Amino acid sequence: MKASRLTFSVAAIAAALTVAACGGDEAEPSASRPAPPASDFPSAKGKTLIEVLNEADAEGPSVAPSGLIYPEGDYRYAFGVFDVGGEQVTDAEVALYIAPGQDGEAQGPFPARVEDLGVEGPFQSQTTASDPGSAKVAYIADVPFDRPGEWQIGALFNDGASLQASLAQTADVQSDSPVPQAGDKAPVTHTPTADEVSDLEQIDTRDPHDTMHEEDLADVLGAEPVVLLFASPALCRSKTCGPVVDAAEQVKADLGDEAAFIHVEPYEDNLIEKGANEPARAYGLETEPWLFVIDANGTIQTAIEGAFSAGELEAAVQDVTG
Repeated sequence: MKASRLTFSVAAIAAALTVAACGGDEAEPSASRPAPPASDFPSAKGKTLIEVLNEADAEGPSVAPSGLIYPEGDYRYAFGVFDVGGEQVTDAEVALYIAPGQDGEAQGPFPARVEDLGVEGPFQSQTTASDPGSAKVAYIADVPFDRPGEWQIGALFNDGASLQASLAQTADVQSDSPVPQAGDKAPVTHTPTADEVSDLEQIDTRDPHDTMHEEDLADVLGAEPVVLLFASPALCRSKTCGPVVDAAEQVKADLGDEAAFIHVEPYEDNLIEKGANEPARAYGLETEPWLFVIDANGTIQTAIEGAFSAGELEAAVQDVTG
């Protein structure tokens, strides 16, 4: 069988152009912010998406989605915002609008909160710190994809004086996701552990290697809560894998006694050209990173494609550990 190949979203191209600040040991103010009020943006009622966007005064920065899999239902839409020079914008006030098909009635606004992808100094890897393209923040909007099919997505930015508009990549919403989602039973598969290899670099591209290679998923699934993270810090083109593995290390330091934390590199022999390895294929993955937080019964409670913060992960773990 031909090995499946992991692919990447538009965010991979845009994020590769970002210029990120390295963390260091000194605490920095968090870039996280709650979503702005919906009243700061025009209503979409009775309008097409183009009519909504035409209410803007100018063209806005680009919107790059963090994922490619869009399951039907309420969806956590994560995205990056980039200026014309390709640098990530971390302080925008933005809301999304969605519309089914080419001429469907638009829905929105759905204001986006900002999640800081930084971690405390001891948990920032050299992989992340030395990569000027590592993602800094993720914008998150909760949108209701209430039917399968093609959905148009746009954004309005409010800088306090004017509105700017941008179109995002079209979403192909699927009634049956190829990747397991919240409520599904987690597939059982073997994941490599530290005691199976002579050197951790065989199963971990992070520098320094993380501590999430002690448990085999096949041994703990259904027996205790599990945090399962597919990510390749050194190979990930979306520039989000390093930050999310760092976030998982930070959360593990606080909650590692309450759940098994497992980090899996998704490529066969850590070589992109060899495609997805067996664990990644078992979960139907064609993109990275992917996070699955699984309860003690083996049911997925949280599934996230792309960027997430330490705070989001901590909340998801607490949901399954009580």
